[in-house]
Amino acid sequence: MFLAIDAGNSNIVFGFYQEANQKWTHELRINTHKELSVLKLEKEVHLFFLENGIKTDEITYVGISSVVPEINHVLQQFCKEYLEKNCYLISGKSYSALKVSTSRPNEIGSDLMCNVAAAYEIFKSTCIIVDFGTALTFTVVGDRGQVLGVNIVPGLKTAIRALFSNTSKLPEVELKLPKSALGKSTSHSIQAGILYGYTGLVKGMLDTIQKELGHQCRIVATGGLSSILTTLQDSFELVDRNLTLEGIRLITLANSQSRD
Repeated sequence: MFLAIDAGNSNIVFGFYQEANQKWTHELRINTHKELSVLKLEKEVHLFFLENGIKTDEITYVGISSVVPEINHVLQQFCKEYLEKNCYLISGKSYSALKVSTSRPNEIGSDLMCNVAAAYEIFKSTCIIVDFGTALTFTVVGDRGQVLGVNIVPGLKTAIRALFSNTSKLPEVELKLPKSALGKSTSHSIQAGILYGYTGLVKGMLDTIQKELGHQCRIVATGGLSSILTTLQDSFELVDRNLTLEGIRLITLANSQSRD
């Protein structure tokens, strides 16, 4: 079993991949806190293991992508003490073992490069990866696996929280696409404004990128919020919530093999 740990600004995702049936079978999400302790992590993971019948000795490899450096030592210590495994922490030096590349390996987030590795493995051609996370990102990959560019805007939850935090009367609302784009109440107005507004943003960004490239691209969406904007279903060839996890697996295994 492969364990992929994706440490993002909002959540730490633990994804479990069964080699036997080649599927991601389990997922655990823990809120990201910079004061996270090994003990806290062990308690949450231990309970999840018990509930799902997972044993630590079933795990063969552990790969980590983290964009929160403050908790890297906690994750590494957790792997060593609780899982009794050495983990592979993805860095700017990790991509030379793959067919994908970036001119800024130490600047681009490892989560985005994991998306690139997984998407290029699927398409083997120019593609755009739309990741609906804390930030909404558009990563453009060339036909030889090179990163052509990245666009970053605030994510859906980030936008709603910013509106809620910076106004005295507007409530924080559920991320749910309303049937009408015409707001009939305060909550409805925020939902319609953010969610239909982001629909237009995504379509416009994809159109602008493809016009600049001069051709159509394969497009894949990922991230925990990728299924909320149902109005975008026709814009994506593939929606894969596990894309980042799969990239962690591919990068970790490629580097493990290169060291063998």
